[in-house]
Amino acid sequence: MDIRNATKVYGGGFLQGGDQVVALQDFNLTIYEDPATITTIAGESGSGKTTLANLVLGFVTLTSGQVIYKGAEVAAMNSAQQMEYRREVQAVFQDPTKSTTPSTASSTSSTWPSAASSWHPAQRSATHHRRGAERGGMRGEEVLQKYPHQLSGGQRQRMMVARAFLLKPRIIVADEPVSMVDASLRAMILDIMLRMRDDYKISFLYITHDLSTAYQVGDQIYILYQGSVAERGETAPVIENPSIPTCSS
Repeated sequence: MDIRNATKVYGGGFLQGGDQVVALQDFNLTIYEDPATITTIAGESGSGKTTLANLVLGFVTLTSGQVIYKGAEVAAMNSAQQMEYRREVQAVFQDPTKSTTPSTASSTSSTWPSAASSWHPAQRSATHHRRGAERGGMRGEEVLQKYPHQLSGGQRQRMMVARAFLLKPRIIVADEPVSMVDASLRAMILDIMLRMRDDYKISFLYITHDLSTAYQVGDQIYILYQGSVAERGETAPVIENPSIPTCSS
């Protein structure tokens, strides 16, 4: 994936009115197919982190710039390319309750992406779902027949990681995935991310405000400040020897 001069400006238009707010300015990033990596996007609230995640996932459109995947510009993809992109670029969000249906059991909740992608029925089997749950650090028989309200917050979040894994993605956009769980579960989810990178060659775009977790899992890091890149490089050197004050906060 290549993100080239990605810029997002809100407001200031004929219909929107008001002052312009530059949420992201001329952002560039390349995620290579091999080796799989965890790229951290860090910064304070309002720095542009979630805007970047939403642009990659196609939830908002660029004001200018490009997102290119496997040589094709995402904004110009045909329907077949879009389907492949949506399967191969998955998301895990901060609040798992917004990604589940209260009246649907977890086994059904985790199958619908497979059905929507017209996968072979064997890939929607109970065994397939148990394996997905196990990749999320859970025992399938303990969680798959339960409804979201019967699961703990940590279980729901790990179920969302497993759900993303079921589609065999190439990239997972993880937007603050551990900010709502306790320390022990935080370590478990971060370890799952590392294992998915190493064992299944899945790259992550890890969005966080927490430099300690970035230090634990990130291969490289981009520090955003007011929509622009303040610093970038390999994670350990950037965090250990920041060249700007915002990196040490």
